[in-house]
Amino acid sequence: MKRVLMVAFHFPPLAAGSGIQRTLRFVQQLPRAGWQPAVLTVHPRVHPQAPASSDGAPADDAVGADVPVRRSFALDAARDLALRGRYLGWTARPDRWASWRAFAVRDGLRLIDRWKPDVLWSTYPIATAHAIGAELQRRSGLPWVADFRDPMAQDGYPADPATWRSFRRIEERALRQAAAAVFTTPGAAQAYRARYPDAAARIEVIENGYDEGSFAAAVALAARDGGGPLVPGRATLLHSGIVYPSERDPRALFAALRRLLDGGRLRRDALRIRFRAPVHDALLRDLARRHGVEDVVEVCPPLGYREALAEMLRADGLLLLQASNCNAQIPAKFYEYLRAGRPVLALTDPAGDTAGALRGAGIDTIARLDAVDAIATALPRFLERLARGRAPLPRPEAVAGASRQARTQALAALLDRTLATSRARAGARS
Repeated sequence: MKRVLMVAFHFPPLAAGSGIQRTLRFVQQLPRAGWQPAVLTVHPRVHPQAPASSDGAPADDAVGADVPVRRSFALDAARDLALRGRYLGWTARPDRWASWRAFAVRDGLRLIDRWKPDVLWSTYPIATAHAIGAELQRRSGLPWVADFRDPMAQDGYPADPATWRSFRRIEERALRQAAAAVFTTPGAAQAYRARYPDAAARIEVIENGYDEGSFAAAVALAARDGGGPLVPGRATLLHSGIVYPSERDPRALFAALRRLLDGGRLRRDALRIRFRAPVHDALLRDLARRHGVEDVVEVCPPLGYREALAEMLRADGLLLLQASNCNAQIPAKFYEYLRAGRPVLALTDPAGDTAGALRGAGIDTIARLDAVDAIATALPRFLERLARGRAPLPRPEAVAGASRQARTQALAALLDRTLATSRARAGARS
């Protein structure tokens, strides 16, 4: 069986953040596609001791005993190198775990020497992972696939100029050195083809997805809980996962709620909007208080991953937030929403990739996240369609194509092409 060494920061026993799902499911499913993975990650001491989050914690983090996993030493600059809460900026560039690089390169070279992988793979959003992948590629000569997922150096992000420059250096090296660079949305891929035209032919798209095994367990949980509505007598819209103050800014939604209530177009006892594990709980509670909608909005703590999926299955509708500054990104939660098979109200830029993916799945219930008027129009219409059973549902073919199994097959095909090209070039040189 062919072998791939996978460099990833987010990996069990870490049990929080949607970033873990992509690597974990690839590791679990690649052997069925002809590739045996090994994992180079960080020691668990680096991860905060936080409860499992409904924004992507694995339902089943089991990794086969035949999967080599090397956990390298690293420090969190913000925690381990801080004095009175402050630390030197250079210790956290490109990110707080920059110290991981030296130890991971050492351990990765030993693993390469002993385990003999055919291809290297590294994954963002921790930029140090790509710095490790690049150095392992340089020293070993193995072909490398850089899984960017989302854009790295963007306009205004990272905000610190020195950190932005370090991001740009890493992405430039990756686009120059990697055999393939992978993004999760067409918009991100197109932006990078324009930014790095010499690498355009090596830029690929492999979207995120959902795990069918996790949903099978969630269906059983939902049935055990009775399978009824989340809040009897009220239409309940569920937003599951993090609400970022900028990238998923909910202020216009709260203003629209108050306008609808004041105008009599919405009854307080008819709607419940539930934010599950939003992280920024204080922001949401403050907005609810300022707009006088505390009895319509509830902010709930994290659930285990399967329980969070079961909650999606029981919601009357699912709420998706994505700002226009993320037009080239699609929330990982979107794919779980697809599999849940519930109506979706998306507050996002109609020109962005998220809206495009929704329309591609047959969902047209979309309004701009930053437009109070548009939300005040869209929300009552959505609730009316819910009540009449006419809210659009995702098309079955779109759901099937978004499974993690389908994404793993796409990655395996890319790894096959990468290895074949590398071997052909080696043969030509000899």
